[in-house]
Amino acid sequence: MNELHSNSEALSPEPLRVLDAISYQSGSVVSRTMLRRPNGTLTLFAFDAAQEIGEHTSSSDAFLHVLEGEMEVTIQGKSLLLSAGEAILLPANQPHAVRAVSRCKMSLLMIRVLRLNLAHP
Repeated sequence: MNELHSNSEALSPEPLRVLDAISYQSGSVVSRTMLRRPNGTLTLFAFDAAQEIGEHTSSSDAFLHVLEGEMEVTIQGKSLLLSAGEAILLPANQPHAVRAVSRCKMSLLMIRVLRLNLAHP
């Protein structure tokens, strides 16, 4: 089973214990959007062991930070093993995938490039 569950909630100006902000669910990938703005999002993920998000691309750059456990990150066919405390940039428009080696939690900061229309009427 590889289900993706999601809910959305804005961050408040109060301290937050990030590891407690999202829980594991057996056989699933759980996501929780913590912050959504026009130029990006901050999302937490909890992966049960062996769960994955298959190869895909995004038009946004992303900063992936492993908070707990171990995760295999593949970018343009190159696989890397990341452990708690390690982070990596997922460049926009490059194929990437993530797979939990063990139960793990991560944060994903997506940064969108806002394009200005400089054409004059």
